[in-house]
Amino acid sequence: MSPPKGRSAGRDARPAFRCVDCGWTAAKWAGRCGECQAWGTVEELSAPASGVTRARAVTRPAQSIAEVDADAAVAEPTGVAELDRVLGGGLVGGAVVLLAGEPGVGKSTLLLEVASRAASSGRRVLYVTGEESAAQVRLRAERIGAIRPRLMLAAETDLATVLGHVEQVQPDLLLVDSVQTIASAAVEGSAGNVSQVREVAASLIRAAKERAMATLLVGHVTKDGGIAGPRVLEHLVDVVCQFEGDRHNRLRMVRAVKNRYGPTDEVGCFELDENGIVGLADPSGLFLSRHPVAVPGTAVTVTLEGRRPLVSEVQALVGPSGTSPKRATSGLDGNRVAMVLAVLERRCRVMLVASDSYVATVGGVRLTEPATDLAVALAVASAVSDQPLPPRVVAIGEVGLTGELRPVGGVGRRLAEAARLGFSTALVPTGTHDVAPDTMVVHEVPDVISALQRVTGSLGRAEGLRLV
Repeated sequence: MSPPKGRSAGRDARPAFRCVDCGWTAAKWAGRCGECQAWGTVEELSAPASGVTRARAVTRPAQSIAEVDADAAVAEPTGVAELDRVLGGGLVGGAVVLLAGEPGVGKSTLLLEVASRAASSGRRVLYVTGEESAAQVRLRAERIGAIRPRLMLAAETDLATVLGHVEQVQPDLLLVDSVQTIASAAVEGSAGNVSQVREVAASLIRAAKERAMATLLVGHVTKDGGIAGPRVLEHLVDVVCQFEGDRHNRLRMVRAVKNRYGPTDEVGCFELDENGIVGLADPSGLFLSRHPVAVPGTAVTVTLEGRRPLVSEVQALVGPSGTSPKRATSGLDGNRVAMVLAVLERRCRVMLVASDSYVATVGGVRLTEPATDLAVALAVASAVSDQPLPPRVVAIGEVGLTGELRPVGGVGRRLAEAARLGFSTALVPTGTHDVAPDTMVVHEVPDVISALQRVTGSLGRAEGLRLV
């Protein structure tokens, strides 16, 4: 692959080429970015214009910040409560939202649900599909009950034609599925490449701002889970949402990575089935198994997804190993689980060196925050001793390498959610000052050993754990 024609990179030591993804600059052209390691993203910088930039006449004078109309940034609900939670109340006129996720996770279904609710409320909606035919979208709309007279549908992949549809329909809400399938004839290359995505996104954002038209864009993701296309795409839009979920499980989560109009610590929970996508206002029960009697190797914790507490169950299975012990995880960070296992063996004398360890979550939820460490430790210790933990107990705390428990945030909200679901006892790190519900007994423990002793002592109504 030869460098682009133009200036000679070897004659000028100043940066002449830049990566459109991360902004890395270099004096010489390269096929691969030296910073983000992306291929084909290094482009030649345009030559600076000669002369000095002169001031021009102001067409719209600056005004006092107290005189700015704040109603222009008021969010209008979409009708999908869980999505409104993530967006900060709804869609703002002129806002551009990028919704990214893996194929088949339910992005198009969610967009069609939003379009249907908006059309039902009297707004004009234009749905542009570049990945499917109009007939395919119509069939999905019939299946989920989204046929509305004010919902206009166009199957287009040309940017100029899409903008023509916008001129004709004058929509209040525009949905594009997806931004990587639209191409501009004014830019070289096929749809989806860096230049095309940048031009298409910039044109749609310009139209949204000029018309105060809320816009939802669907974006693809790479094999690493990042949003495909140039990084400038994420900087240009107002809101970036990630749609997460396992295609083998009905649970879906939407979280805001960037939000100019609301919080970025909220998460929306949905359930996807053949009849469409439904918001889950109370998803905690999905992450707990139902056992008629206590089972060894299970522990319950409370994780925070944004500001929403979710009561989740951790399960562990420990068995004899062959030549080398196996460590397998599902729904948990493998590195953190390996660290907790090492702490159990070194600090608590729980022998795992000759055993295979399997640790997983229930319901397809993914637990990544350190507050789940104590539940993992108790579940593994219970599996080793083959003795169940006492019933209705939750464990919250981060485990350090010395075996100490470190405080975590939002313990009050976590305990309130656990008490609402019927849990009566909690193990938390020492130094937790959050107010606990009146119906819950809270025990502060300084380290993992103390937590194990507390479980085998005053909390245990059955035979305690026998650690080896």
